[in-house]
Amino acid sequence: MERTTRFGPSFQLKEGFGNWRKSRCSEISRENRMASRSIFRKSLRLSLLFCRDGQPFGTRPLSSSAIPSGQDDCAVSYLVHSCRLSHEAAIEASHKVKLSSLEKPDSVLALLRQYEFSDTQISTLVRKCPKFLLADVKKTLLPKLEFLSSMGMSRLDLARILSYHPWLLRRSLENCIIPFHTLLKSVVLSDVKVVQIWKRNTMFIDKVSKNGLPNVEFVREMGMPQSCIAQMVTYHTKIVMREPEVFRELVGQVQQFGFDPWKSNFVQAMKALHYKKTWRQCEEAYRSWGWSENHILSAFRSCPLCMIKSRKKIMETMDFLVNKMGWHSHKIAKYPNVFCYSLEKRIIPRCSVVRVLLLRGLIKEEKEKLSLATVFMTSDEYFLNNFVNRYLNQVPQLLNVYQGKLEYEDV
Repeated sequence: MERTTRFGPSFQLKEGFGNWRKSRCSEISRENRMASRSIFRKSLRLSLLFCRDGQPFGTRPLSSSAIPSGQDDCAVSYLVHSCRLSHEAAIEASHKVKLSSLEKPDSVLALLRQYEFSDTQISTLVRKCPKFLLADVKKTLLPKLEFLSSMGMSRLDLARILSYHPWLLRRSLENCIIPFHTLLKSVVLSDVKVVQIWKRNTMFIDKVSKNGLPNVEFVREMGMPQSCIAQMVTYHTKIVMREPEVFRELVGQVQQFGFDPWKSNFVQAMKALHYKKTWRQCEEAYRSWGWSENHILSAFRSCPLCMIKSRKKIMETMDFLVNKMGWHSHKIAKYPNVFCYSLEKRIIPRCSVVRVLLLRGLIKEEKEKLSLATVFMTSDEYFLNNFVNRYLNQVPQLLNVYQGKLEYEDV
């Protein structure tokens, strides 16, 4: 019992000391870790003070290949000084991408600079898609950049496109990028035109295999010539990339209106019928000037593009031709091409000349069989010779009226 009493307190003391030592060691370890982090951050900030143009003398910031876990300051500093992000943008980006190592980000940035991306373009790309820094250079990025360059896209264009559409580099080379290029090349045949379309339509690349290829094959089988297909793909890519069911329904509607697939106005009619909201706006504008359903449909068949004009364009043109020139709106319905011409550059100058000639009695509308087609749809050379030069002896100021230097009322 004595031994128990003698050794009991001693054992309890030793056990208590052991627990205290473990606890103290744990506290010391935690203090050391905190001190280590503090020292790392201070040294990082100190190293960044000795930077010139964002790069340290002799070394780069965060030159270690690994970033300690939990070191948000390290990731933010890397994004600021290596990717040229603002401090606020870097903080936001650091929440979207975890840079546990600098190996991949460094290799990504090196590849971009090799392809002549500017600091601003790199900053834009990383800000929009921070996870891009973790891409595999050899397996993912390099093959795509090489392919895009091989098709004739300059590095300047490549950097500009990818900095604004970084998601493009996350698309499959085999399933998206190559099929899109194949479609364009098979239609327009020219590398130069392919690059031009690429610049405008990269947002449709995901839909080429599922929608674009079947739709082009559909119109090709129905007899549409290569020239019309090229026009459709080049200028109306959005329509080509619609779901095959929607696309075929649209083609069927155009056929019901009597358009010939062999003529370019077939593609124009597709565009007019595709944008239903614009069609309704045009329809309302024409009706406000007294056009009937037959007038509208007749105008559409004659010139499909008259149904894709803005309400402002229609109203201003109608106001000038009806209220100032005195032509009936039903007469204008027979020549809907007039809405495709510039009011300032063609309609007003030519009408001003015609107005002077009519007021002077030099021409008579009935006798001369003066039609809107003669006034607006003839070439500049024809109009100048037959309506301006022909009457300069009688009206010397007529050329000034045509050139907009003089109002017709002042002649």
